[in-house]
Amino acid sequence: MTTPFLSRTETLSLLSLTIACLCIIANTFQGDGEPLIASLAFSGIAFSSTYAMIVWLGPTFMKAGLKGKDMSKVHKKEIPETMGAVCAVVYLLIIIIFIPFPFYKDIVAATSGGGNRDVLKDVEIVQTGRFLHRFPHNKLASYLSAILSLQSVSILGIGDDLFDIRWRHKFFIPAFASIPILIVYFVDFGVTSIVLPKPLQPLFGMRLFDLGPLYYVYMAAIAIFCPNSINILAGINGIEVSQCLVIAFLLVFNDILYLLVPYPHPATDSHLFSLYMLLPFIGVSLALWQHNWFPARVFVGDTYCYFAGMVFAVVGILGHFSKTLLLLFIPQIFNFIYSSPQLFRLIPCPRHRLPRFNARTGFLEPSVTEWKEAPHPLVNWGLKMLDRVRLVRVVVDKEGNVVESSNLTILNLWLVWWGPRREDRLAMEIVGLQVVCGLVGLFVRHRLALLVFDADNLTV
Repeated sequence: MTTPFLSRTETLSLLSLTIACLCIIANTFQGDGEPLIASLAFSGIAFSSTYAMIVWLGPTFMKAGLKGKDMSKVHKKEIPETMGAVCAVVYLLIIIIFIPFPFYKDIVAATSGGGNRDVLKDVEIVQTGRFLHRFPHNKLASYLSAILSLQSVSILGIGDDLFDIRWRHKFFIPAFASIPILIVYFVDFGVTSIVLPKPLQPLFGMRLFDLGPLYYVYMAAIAIFCPNSINILAGINGIEVSQCLVIAFLLVFNDILYLLVPYPHPATDSHLFSLYMLLPFIGVSLALWQHNWFPARVFVGDTYCYFAGMVFAVVGILGHFSKTLLLLFIPQIFNFIYSSPQLFRLIPCPRHRLPRFNARTGFLEPSVTEWKEAPHPLVNWGLKMLDRVRLVRVVVDKEGNVVESSNLTILNLWLVWWGPRREDRLAMEIVGLQVVCGLVGLFVRHRLALLVFDADNLTV
């Protein structure tokens, strides 16, 4: 990114998209509001706004010191960083503006402002309020709590980008940011029971097992895991945004399944809420992806990782499909478990664990941790056993002590398995893995689950 100006083609394209989306939004007022169509239109505006603002604000961010070097290039030039903050701000503004649309019928069509303005009412009715319609405050609370949680975690991300907060200090903060959505879940839904698999039902003598407060601990753990897991699976151009886009599209596909059933499904409103939250997120993420894909012109920063992860936690918790959500995070779950020995300092963890760039070949290779002292015998044995099953690559000295081991991330592991790769090829292969794992997760959820559960809630 060299200048804070859009090209003529970009300007005309973004302007045309914005005008078309505004016309679609205006047309929704001719009917019953059509919130899903309005959400799609707002997503287009979110894309064009984010795309333009990234270009316009890039040099400003660099002047403010928000910049970084792309370490996986021959010429390590500085480019703007923390562009995830732009996505978060645009997304929050779009969601705030969108809020009236899901309640169009409640605000206009079904109240005295929607054709009943001149209807005379008895004094008793006037004094006790409208009996024609009762506004769904519980649904409105879902949007407001989601916005509050997303704002809180976005502040965490910006603070991390500015002050480089230590991992152990910021790890649990998303749990506090999730308190608003957990309160709304408790008041509006409050279900803490899980369906036991059929083989376990005779053992426990029940079909439903109530976890009670532990269920809220589980949902708070999801709010911690989703942002941090995306932040951990990072280090090459486009990987953060790409994995989030795959998860978002798969969640949209899952939501659509519930809208296509031939009868009104009990979970329709929950999945519509999920769509309303995800479509603008896809819009801002696609705009950021355009600038962050190889060769990157901007960096997303930790702000995007935390903000994106909390979007998924919000739709999973308030959409009442948190267990389905985890099935789409299979690579992130594996990466977290695989990285745990370094994350929890059981073995040394360098400041950056991104793959190492070989300037001679132009390929990425597994980055390594050098052991200045001989590891504990148990750690030494464990690393050598992992090396035998090709889960890590180690170098040992004459005494058999590990002196070098590859860093424990899925990116480095992929390079251990398949050899050096160009950065964009590595990113595409990991994204492909994300797609395959996500589709398998949905298949397990809606088909294989029937082998151990009584029914799939898609058909009940």
